[in-house]
Amino acid sequence: MRSLRTHRARVVVAGVAALAAVGLLAGCTAGSTSAEESVDQGTTSEENAATGDTVTIGFSGPAADHGWLGAINSGALAAAAKYPDVTLQAAEGTNDVTAQIAAVETFINDKVDAIVLLPSDGAALTEVAIKAMQAGIPVINVDREFSSPFAARSTVLGDNYGMGVSAGTYICEQLGDKPGAVVAEIAGIDSLPLTQDRSAGFKDALSDCGLDVSARVAADFTVQGGEAAASQLLSANPQIDAIWNHDDDQGIGVLAAITSAGRDEFIMVGGAGSKNAMEAIQADDSVLKATIIYPSTQAADGIALARLIAQGKTASDLITPSVPNRIVLDAPVVTKDNVADFIDLAFES
Repeated sequence: MRSLRTHRARVVVAGVAALAAVGLLAGCTAGSTSAEESVDQGTTSEENAATGDTVTIGFSGPAADHGWLGAINSGALAAAAKYPDVTLQAAEGTNDVTAQIAAVETFINDKVDAIVLLPSDGAALTEVAIKAMQAGIPVINVDREFSSPFAARSTVLGDNYGMGVSAGTYICEQLGDKPGAVVAEIAGIDSLPLTQDRSAGFKDALSDCGLDVSARVAADFTVQGGEAAASQLLSANPQIDAIWNHDDDQGIGVLAAITSAGRDEFIMVGGAGSKNAMEAIQADDSVLKATIIYPSTQAADGIALARLIAQGKTASDLITPSVPNRIVLDAPVVTKDNVADFIDLAFES
């Protein structure tokens, strides 16, 4: 009896499937558009490049207290300047949360068309970003995420976890035949989620080739901090095979400490992609053999997205007629073999 019921159930399912297939076929032949028509939903590259309605974009970021942030700010200004239909209203860079909130409040009161915001503290700027969104002003969040999905129309991020993965993978490729290799890590500010993400990616990538982090110190993204942390690391570890330093700005101090200690038995990988680091990689005359890109173009990308959104345009190379609400940029490895492809976008430490 059970087998008969099962058989009948299969017949019913088969019949429904057949009817559905006929319905789909009829729909395709009778009422659907052609493939060309179905994907031609958004604006084209030519339409995006063409001058549109003039839009005012407010931009606020932290103080440019090191090279990467300086490049972030200058990149935003340069991106806005290339569009004749963009007026940029830039606030003075600040690490004072209260001052940055006030800058965003000014943008809201001035009724700008869009806001690009690299917050000094993502959580602290979330409330005012939500206020802007509720006022109908799209917010493009850059680098440091807000704590609510309602605070931004689109978010542009570097890949911190991916940086760690790229660094660990490169070191695995160089030291894969040395299972007992000593791998050291010079992190940035340990309390920051971005540092924690970079370290997690690094650890995970190393584990894939049987390596781990043998020694680790943290610095503070400054030259002085990098030199102090590296000096401590080198003193405590007489033999090292590879070092990953999270940040090329602090890497100037790291390299100074290495030179002072007269150490050269290891390879070093940097992070962020400064021009100084790339020139050293190009010269190939130091322990620095690679760096991992953390794009300083994020705010420039934010300006470009803000213009598209404010003008009602779309990301032309995507089929979906919209602008993505989250973009995570790549974290490629730069070596002497490909440094020429990246050095023009590098920032000065």
